[in-house]
Amino acid sequence: MPAPAPTTDGTAELIPFSRLVRERSSGSHRDSEGAGFMHGLLRGEATRDDYIALVSQHWAVYEALEGAEPAMREVPLVAPFLSPALTRLPALEADLAFLLGDDWRTRLQLVPATVEYAARIREVAATWPAGYIAHHYTRYLGDLSGGLHIGRVIGRQFGFETNGIGFYLFDQIADPAAFKDAYRAQLDAAPWSADEQQRVVDEVLRAYAFNTRIFEQLGARAAAA
Repeated sequence: MPAPAPTTDGTAELIPFSRLVRERSSGSHRDSEGAGFMHGLLRGEATRDDYIALVSQHWAVYEALEGAEPAMREVPLVAPFLSPALTRLPALEADLAFLLGDDWRTRLQLVPATVEYAARIREVAATWPAGYIAHHYTRYLGDLSGGLHIGRVIGRQFGFETNGIGFYLFDQIADPAAFKDAYRAQLDAAPWSADEQQRVVDEVLRAYAFNTRIFEQLGARAAAA
């Protein structure tokens, strides 16, 4: 449902919700992308262990997000957003097996913000479908945007072709831009009131805040090692 916004002549312009959420979260998005840990990783200043730590956090977040999908498919509001082409958990598990070995589950070291992030995703999945969509949107559209670039950079840095960076490869999505446009159209079609839209925006901001805290805690842990 479009949201009204004032124009220069005092009338109201209807802004698609997908544009509204992008605009209102752009600052938080930049803060998250610019966190020191990610900045160092993308500049070639991080180690293989730093990258493994990042993949480990991703696994915990997506285990919560995708673990809720079977129940979410039964929710009419959420079902249109779900696509097997987005599924990341099998790729993350293959990446961790490649990076850490078959016993990777016993070697995961999660930072507190990751544990809290995963718990929040499970909470909204159980109680508030629109909140689940907020986290789904934040993760997957980010993966199809900056995530594709991150995968290329990491691949060059550590000599990975597919093993180790499967998380960043979307083999079932031939045109990421078109897929994102279709996803945003689903956001625009959601029958949310203005108050509910604001709640969703706030939850997107919360997701970015979790992400930033994860990067900060990973950076602090790496500095202390």
